Amino acid sequence: MNPPFSGSCACGSVSYTCASDPVAMLNCHCSDCQRASGAPFASGIVVHTMDLEISGSPKAYAARASSGKMTTRGFCGDCGTPLFTQSEVNAQFTSIRFPTLDDASAFAPMLDIWTASAQPWVCLDEKLPHFAASPQEAG
Repeated sequence: MNPPFSGSCACGSVSYTCASDPVAMLNCHCSDCQRASGAPFASGIVVHTMDLEISGSPKAYAARASSGKMTTRGFCGDCGTPLFTQSEVNAQFTSIRFPTLDDASAFAPMLDIWTASAQPWVCLDEKLPHFAASPQEAG
């Protein structure tokens, strides 16, 4: 994925541009991401927050994650599209939901995290590293 890259919500009220390469591209299987995405996992592009420019006014919902720290999820208040996730643990990073990309074809997950919470019927790609929790907690 070459910078800059951009995306938006379904209705276009909230858009973004990122000026740097992604730090990582991943699939998160935690129960919070399952609930927030309405899917068995959430796929995201992790970027440096300071390199992300957001236009429009996303709504935010903050909840305590399994780490005990707050996780804030940004979404469009008009169409409801999930857009961003930011954790109190690593506030310098923001995860962007990959389906919101203008060109999602460049998304290629590098790892799966929180696989201990993965649904038993999800087929994990054996070519990718898997972490039962966050990679930081695995170290």
